[in-house]
Amino acid sequence: MSLHVAIVSYFSTGAYDANTIDENKLLSDTLTSLGVSNEIQAWSDPSVNWGGYDFLLIKSTWDYFDYYPEFLDWIEKIKDLGIPVLNDLATIQWNSSKKYLLEIEEKGFPVIAGMILPKGFKPELGEILKKVNSEVLVIKPLVSGGAKNTLKIPVAEWEKYKAKVIELVKDEDFLAQPFVPEVAEVGEYSLIFFNAKFSHAVLKTPAKSDFRVQHYFGGTIQEIEPAQFLLDSAQKLINEFGANTLYGRVDGVVIDGVFHLMELELIEPYLFLGLSEKALPNYKKALAERLLGK
Repeated sequence: MSLHVAIVSYFSTGAYDANTIDENKLLSDTLTSLGVSNEIQAWSDPSVNWGGYDFLLIKSTWDYFDYYPEFLDWIEKIKDLGIPVLNDLATIQWNSSKKYLLEIEEKGFPVIAGMILPKGFKPELGEILKKVNSEVLVIKPLVSGGAKNTLKIPVAEWEKYKAKVIELVKDEDFLAQPFVPEVAEVGEYSLIFFNAKFSHAVLKTPAKSDFRVQHYFGGTIQEIEPAQFLLDSAQKLINEFGANTLYGRVDGVVIDGVFHLMELELIEPYLFLGLSEKALPNYKKALAERLLGK
């Protein structure tokens, strides 16, 4: 019996996928080459009959944080249908809030974690600095992506930003983290894994005078061969927290010779499929293993 698969995406407004290769299309073409029938569907489209699919592949639900309660409701709906999903729904729920960073830190991994600012909390600088030892703070939503509502605040200028932070925290939980100068000076490493096996890696460097590495903010991306200690560190994280994932992306920075996790992307990471010659063959092999048992 042939499989019918939904590639789960979102209704694009161009906000999060500008200047990118269409990885949905690449995935669709790859599935077709494997003889797997497939369609690209937005997770939030109420007209989709999810029960008509044998498998769901979560690929680019890139607006989930804009509609988080609805996204969690959608996950529960899919759970009730009992359709196999990759990555699995428990992993996606866990990874959808950055509080997972604090859990990973508690297990002893080097992590740029920070302090949660709960909704309605009136953040005081002294309290934040007890947990976040930095001269510059980064404030971001606990459930977020694409650097949305992300502020870079020098501690010396806290009073200038305090009212803005309080206003933001009125509406949702936020995370206060240390600013990592190594991101601007060297860049952020991304190591991509398929079926928990290393595939390829890139170095993302922010535009001059910016701290956001996303390509739509002018950042540059280049394929690299990671040093062994980078690969070992990322593999340990995947083994511990993403052992059963179809895909995973480990984002981090090197501080004093030690790899520190910044994001463990297990929901809908951009996989840089067009940047590495190894990427698509490795992805195809992983898909064949998962969907066809090959």
